Amino acid sequence: MSDSNTESRGSWNTKFGFILAAAGSAVGLGNIWGFPTQVADNGGAAFILIYLLCCLIVGFPLMIAEFTIGRNTQKNPVGAFKKLSNNNIYAALIGFWGVLCGLMILSFYLVISGWTLSFALEEIVSYLGFNELANTLADLGNGYKNAIFTVLFGLLTIVIITGGVSKGIERATKTLMPILLGILLILIIYIFTLEGSGEGLRMYVTPDFSTITPDLLLSALGQAFFSLSLGMGALITYGSYLKKNQNVVESAAYVTVADVGIAFVAGLLVIPAMFVAQASGIQIFNPETGALFSSVTLVFDVLPGLFGNIGGFLGTLVGFTFFILLGLAALTSSISLLEVPVSYVIDEHNIKRKKAAWIVGGIVSVIAVIVSFNLNLIDVFVFIFNEIGLPLGGLMICIFLAYFWKTENAVLEMKNGFENIEETSFPKIWTIFVKFICPVLIFIVLFTTLYNYIF
Repeated sequence: MSDSNTESRGSWNTKFGFILAAAGSAVGLGNIWGFPTQVADNGGAAFILIYLLCCLIVGFPLMIAEFTIGRNTQKNPVGAFKKLSNNNIYAALIGFWGVLCGLMILSFYLVISGWTLSFALEEIVSYLGFNELANTLADLGNGYKNAIFTVLFGLLTIVIITGGVSKGIERATKTLMPILLGILLILIIYIFTLEGSGEGLRMYVTPDFSTITPDLLLSALGQAFFSLSLGMGALITYGSYLKKNQNVVESAAYVTVADVGIAFVAGLLVIPAMFVAQASGIQIFNPETGALFSSVTLVFDVLPGLFGNIGGFLGTLVGFTFFILLGLAALTSSISLLEVPVSYVIDEHNIKRKKAAWIVGGIVSVIAVIVSFNLNLIDVFVFIFNEIGLPLGGLMICIFLAYFWKTENAVLEMKNGFENIEETSFPKIWTIFVKFICPVLIFIVLFTTLYNYIF
């Protein structure tokens, strides 16, 4: 029964395709600019080491939990918790919260993703001498321009989702991820030839352990949680398309390594590029506070200045390629963000995929257009659905799996594809993390975030 259900809903054609798709979900704009600027603000390599530890002790166990829930139920997040709890409405709310978070995060993510398209086009238009149009394309506060590129990016995401799991998501990420990595490596090689890159590289790989504070630990844990797409139901949804013969633990390990690896490689581009910009006379630190400019300002205000200083066709090519890189990273994540509510509509309301994709995509695009004209909503949505919503979702998933569905049932599901799992020490270790370590650490992040906001 379960196998036929998997086929009717769609499934990944290959293990490699699933890993790329899940890694693409995790690899987004946050990896390209969020992670590097966190590193720059928090002691260089010291932050990287703490971040890696957080991915291992929180991200990896929780990712396994989400994949396992998804594959066992072969349902969207709402349907998954309903099935495992015998239709308990309170359990279903855990899944619904994940669907809501994915939808609302996508609504502002589309706006920022649209900026990557407008800035890529601005590089070309500026090179051709259409300065007035270039200024309009680079104006982050222009609501009409924002709305146009937001809708364009939304349409691109919807079209991919309508293709289904294997012909849409898997095919797209199999193409996008290698291109993304190729562009990233080419840009790194070029940036390393420029003055100032060496200083940036030294700062990136040299740890300053004196900077390790409780705030740094919380920042690293929060970054690990967000960068791995945890707590919003995306990995439950992707896990629901897994075939029974695939090793969930191994797959989660590959996805975690891919996400961490790409984040690290992105830092090899962005941080040296920051110091190249500084060497060419562009400010990267706020003169009033001495702190690094915010990540959004860094990418869309500071780095374009660097490309302008390079000048000519080469500067245009580097700038265009950089923003295409950002766009590809954004697209791999927007696909998974849209798939979460689309899978909910397909499963719970029995609507065909194409219709569901256009309905949900249309609703998200309308909200995104509203955000395009009211950019202050981005900070509001980030706080509610990202900084609070994702850890809250992750905490509820841990508690539900550990104390309601039970970890022993999850381990039985993992045996599909990992037959000798019970002969290893993995079940005992994973159970300790899911029952105790992960919930405590996630709760600390939640409590601290709320405390800092209130006081």
